[in-house]
Amino acid sequence: MQGFANEAANVPKLVDINARFAPSRNVNVELARSLSPSERLAVWVTDRVGSMGFFFAIAIWTILWLGWNTVGPAELRFDPGPSFLAWLFVSNLLQLHLMPLIMVGQNLQDRYGELVANADFDISQRTEAEVGAILQHLTNQNDVMLEILRRVEGLERDRASR
Repeated sequence: MQGFANEAANVPKLVDINARFAPSRNVNVELARSLSPSERLAVWVTDRVGSMGFFFAIAIWTILWLGWNTVGPAELRFDPGPSFLAWLFVSNLLQLHLMPLIMVGQNLQDRYGELVANADFDISQRTEAEVGAILQHLTNQNDVMLEILRRVEGLERDRASR
């Protein structure tokens, strides 16, 4: 049985695995702490502008603006004519301000994605080490059980032969 004690000593222990790997981290908290107020604004705008709700709001605004200024009473129209210069001006201003802000927000979201990917990779490595330790432990237990079975069978043969 002394050989089995030595084999069991070679099995990685949970304490060893814990010492080898850093503890799991919360990337949501990490990112939230690292963002400046302007970066938080960029992410907030990117999340909202990239939604179907914002798309519908812009579509409805455009339909109302163009519809009113096309078929509304002539004296109440605020952007008359076929060119709709005010609508083009407001739309372009909106686009010019949102495009760079959305790009900044997307870069920050990419940074978050990289943090998540790194955290997932760390967890996968730790899991792989733990599974390896469990499999090694099960293999050692199997070997011990087989040796015990052999010894019991040997004792039964000795008893039967007497």
